[in-house]
Amino acid sequence: MNRRKFLALAGGTVSVALAGCAGDSDETNSQNQTNGADDEGGAMEDDEAAGDDTAGNGEDGAGGNGGAGEIPDEVDSYLSEADQYDGSLEDMTGEDEVTVDVGAGSDGLAFDPAAIQVDSGTTVTWEWTGEGGAHNVVDEEGEFESELQEEEGATFEHTFEEEGNYLYYCNPHRTQGMLGAVVVGGGGGNGGAGENGGDDGGTSSLTSLFG
Repeated sequence: MNRRKFLALAGGTVSVALAGCAGDSDETNSQNQTNGADDEGGAMEDDEAAGDDTAGNGEDGAGGNGGAGEIPDEVDSYLSEADQYDGSLEDMTGEDEVTVDVGAGSDGLAFDPAAIQVDSGTTVTWEWTGEGGAHNVVDEEGEFESELQEEEGATFEHTFEEEGNYLYYCNPHRTQGMLGAVVVGGGGGNGGAGENGGDDGGTSSLTSLFG
């Protein structure tokens, strides 16, 4: 074999080898790109799934407690300085008769519960504990008013016929935070007085166990 033919054969062998390397490299790059695209697609799917979960949690968290237990702003503001008031509304709906203590707390200068929610037609009975001196129950709009009582066991009751927010206080101890509220139904404005100035929001009665 002469030198020229040897060089020609050697050159062809090198070209084939280089072409094979280039082909392998192209296949490797193509495979890497495919794997990378798959990885990115999988990551995007994971991110989307995480986003869906977050959105679901957000929707779940957006739901609040509805109906009874939500205290109206008017009531919350009125009772902001009330003794025994913790910002909650005692749900007493579904009951025909409920009781509120008069003269509660360590000093006997509170209504307990301070804020209650009842259905229309419910009778609320305020019962004196005998603590804190003489107390009465006076509605801000004049819907009801009891006499001053201090004997333990004395009671005053009022039947709430109209839906609304009824704010009341003890006259001798109003400035000391003896305030209360009754939310009837969904709340709203107080039941108004009648044309002749009478009370059409309900009926009241006062009793004392000691004459």
